[in-house]
Amino acid sequence: MADNLPSEFDVVVIGTGLPESIIASACSRSGQRVLHVDSRNYYGGNWASFSFSGLLSWIKENQEKTDIGEDSEDWRKLILETEEAISLNKKDNTIQHVEDVCYASQELAEDVKEAGALPKLPAFEASDTSEAAQESEKECLPVESQSLGTESCETYPESVTCNDLESTTERKDAEMTSEREHLCDATFDQSALETGKAENVSTAEAAALEPKKITYAQIVKEGRRFNIDLVSKLLYSRGLLIDLLTKSNVSRYAEFKNVTRILAFQEGRVEQVPCSRADVFNSKKLTMVEKRMLMKFLTFCLEYEQHPDEYQDYKECTFSEYLKTQKLTANLQHFILHSIAMVSEADSDTIDGLKATKHFLQCLGRYGNTPFLFPLYGQGEIPQCFCRCKALIDHFGQRISANYFVVEDSYLSEKTCTNVCYRQISRAVLITDQSVLKTDSDQQISILTVPPVEQGQPAVRIIELCSSTMTCMRNTYLVHFTCSSTKTAKEDLEPVVQKLFSLNAETERESENGGELGKPRVLWAVYFNMRDSSGIDRNSYDCLPSNVYVCSGPDYALGNDYAVKQAETFFQEMFPKEEFCPPPPNPEDIIYDGDGTQPEDPGFSSSSNTKTEPSPKESSDGDSCKVSEEHHEE
Repeated sequence: MADNLPSEFDVVVIGTGLPESIIASACSRSGQRVLHVDSRNYYGGNWASFSFSGLLSWIKENQEKTDIGEDSEDWRKLILETEEAISLNKKDNTIQHVEDVCYASQELAEDVKEAGALPKLPAFEASDTSEAAQESEKECLPVESQSLGTESCETYPESVTCNDLESTTERKDAEMTSEREHLCDATFDQSALETGKAENVSTAEAAALEPKKITYAQIVKEGRRFNIDLVSKLLYSRGLLIDLLTKSNVSRYAEFKNVTRILAFQEGRVEQVPCSRADVFNSKKLTMVEKRMLMKFLTFCLEYEQHPDEYQDYKECTFSEYLKTQKLTANLQHFILHSIAMVSEADSDTIDGLKATKHFLQCLGRYGNTPFLFPLYGQGEIPQCFCRCKALIDHFGQRISANYFVVEDSYLSEKTCTNVCYRQISRAVLITDQSVLKTDSDQQISILTVPPVEQGQPAVRIIELCSSTMTCMRNTYLVHFTCSSTKTAKEDLEPVVQKLFSLNAETERESENGGELGKPRVLWAVYFNMRDSSGIDRNSYDCLPSNVYVCSGPDYALGNDYAVKQAETFFQEMFPKEEFCPPPPNPEDIIYDGDGTQPEDPGFSSSSNTKTEPSPKESSDGDSCKVSEEHHEE
């Protein structure tokens, strides 16, 4: 089926995670011939996002861990006498201890199907590359031959990294239109679910009513409104990924929302942390003395390199110990350590803490009042912005040569990884009925760090997403928990979940604090451990040829800097004279074939040089934003 594939490429990339996709795009931009493949039936590897039904399939697949039958040995005939084969893993072992729990009512859930779901395409045995699972339901393969043709696998800038992404943009526009058309379908009255009839309630009446309980059947039916990330990350507004997106002009294929709140958990309560100068002076949580203390310390952190005498004696101390030597109250020390620097209380030294605090402060105000952005439709959209596979290879049988091979760590066999010592990440994803900190607005995106309960335990990072991020249905929140693993994910994270949420979704919400509503309820949850393959020395891999580069999966860090650095390092080692992810050429600089004349301006704008991008208020969701180098502050 792969008869049309060329026999030689400059680079073969195996895996569609973020670093592999960046490398494929960078090589393509520099004019290299690239074959980009993935054996999974979804895009992104452990960087993927799933609809609710897609996530249930992923959970089942990882719980069963069925053995994969041996393939034919015919490929051995294609190996030359002077060559030695390196076998790849047929089974993904990066996910362990997967456990999902439903707390919402499961009445009438047996026969409910996902609204708008299309029949799934048949699975191909030994498929090398595919669209994301949800995309495979929407797009058809080439009718003539379901193979990856030359134009499909050579990721030239104007083929994969541009044309395919235009279709992605059209898909998002269509989904956004669908979101507007069906907003009224997102929440159902229980009686309407049973009888098939919906009651018409006026906006004023609906606002006054107690929110109806959400059932598992509703979650399943609205499953396509969920985009659930396997890895939970945010983008620093002045981080390496934002810089790469703007430099390469890939940012036009994605849309982002500002993280609206940074929260702290202290003395059993969740509260908002003041970050900017205006927030500090408007805060009612801080005394006037604390405000002055905090502003003085943050001002120092912005220029700490210029005052080495202030911290030289504490370079070997942890940042937590250093904060105790400063004129800061215990309240301020907690805010700085866990909500601003966001570094480990036990492992991060003074320099790490000062550097993290400075980076946080430098990111403030570029796109909003916090340093962070979140991509609409989830983190899984980012790898797809850089490049997309276009079809399926359903049969082996062709020898393909390449100068360089880039492979994601999970594809390497146990034999190759015998001496590799991996860390683990504990993850949980919750669907809840209310925000962890209720305010007048129900469309908040929040990040919260819960300090370790005991010495030696890791802090837990929590990111709460609202429905306007296009990651969950209306009247629900998607809450991501992440920490370094010490046990199974459920053992690590469930105690923190119980501090913040009620696990009994069927009981009446208890009244607390003189009539205020109690804890939000968990409707559904999944726990799993994910391999962290970052920071592995290539010498740890057994018998790895010099032209093979191993990309790591997602790391524990909040940002994406490690993946971007790794992609750039590998690219520069392969092509030291080429620029990494250069911007696409200006249309005015393109030399056209034929008579050399350029197409006429269609005349829809006052100037042919004008490029209109939606401002945050003009964009489809009301307050999302496009990222560009010219856009500095909302």
